[in-house]
Amino acid sequence: MKTTELLMPNTVIRDSLKQSMSYEDYTELINTLVNASSTTGHEKTETMANYTMLNQRRMKRWDKTVRLDEDAKAKVENYRGDVTWLVLTESWCGDAAHILPVINKVAALSSNINYRVVLRDDNDALMNQFLTNGGRSIPKLIAIDNKSEEVIGTFGPRPSEATKMVNDYKQKHGTLTAEFKEDLQRWYNKDKGQSTIKDLLELLD
Repeated sequence: MKTTELLMPNTVIRDSLKQSMSYEDYTELINTLVNASSTTGHEKTETMANYTMLNQRRMKRWDKTVRLDEDAKAKVENYRGDVTWLVLTESWCGDAAHILPVINKVAALSSNINYRVVLRDDNDALMNQFLTNGGRSIPKLIAIDNKSEEVIGTFGPRPSEATKMVNDYKQKHGTLTAEFKEDLQRWYNKDKGQSTIKDLLELLD
């Protein structure tokens, strides 16, 4: 193995942070892509462009409707750490469309949480450091302590309750069917981001 391949995680994270964007810039990027009938990622097909357009609508809906209860708000507002939440994603990812707006709602409540977004296919080294069961699953949130630059936790690619649903279904049926994926979308709509909020609050402990 070449020496240049022996990159420490902190070096990889620093390099990715340099090309990261705010959530607002990410949503603007999606708007631009939709207007051009395009998508992020290496696979720029009509199907992926259609997913991006669908996800734009999902994100706009969640940006308007996600709510934190008073206890959750207080916990975030009283957080005294100093962290960056760096999230790997792509515009075509259905799970990301449900989750990234929720992350934004939480992070916006505290000046101690710096929320940044990077694209998976442009950040191979980072993605390879944070695989899920050997896969490049997204979205993936990496929680970084800004003082020590150490990774103090991760979240994703789904909230824990949805992850259990997926794992149970795979164990029983071997693969995810189109019907299950539709059921998962209904679950996200019914959950209204609350399971994601719960998992994010645990990251702040």
